[in-house]
Amino acid sequence: MDKRLFYLLNSARQRVYKYADQKAEESLGISVTQLGALMLIATNEGCLLKDLAHSLNLNNSALTGLAARMEHNGLIERRPCELDGRASRLYLTLLGRSKINSAKPLISQLNAAMTEGFNEQEVQVILRFLNRLLNEF
Repeated sequence: MDKRLFYLLNSARQRVYKYADQKAEESLGISVTQLGALMLIATNEGCLLKDLAHSLNLNNSALTGLAARMEHNGLIERRPCELDGRASRLYLTLLGRSKINSAKPLISQLNAAMTEGFNEQEVQVILRFLNRLLNEF
């Protein structure tokens, strides 16, 4: 068993992301990054582009391209910010909302695949570990 924790975390993240991205493209016609953006916008309707960039850990230019593709595909709508004419606020379209609803079975399926073979107590340890990493680093 490989015990290189940093290597394993990085490799696992890449594999899981690639797998989830492939499944999202196949079943929803959007990338997993777009799905994540839709879910974040849904919880903070009217958020600023820079806030979404921060939440997704993307630089501003990467997020600008992502938002442009999502707007072009009818998933989101950008509206000018009333307080800052240079800023844009992001809103879901009906299609964007429907993609989130359509993704729920896929998310459940991915979670089930990742926890397969682990009992509830083991899953709780994994969750505690991952949450600790998110909060401490």
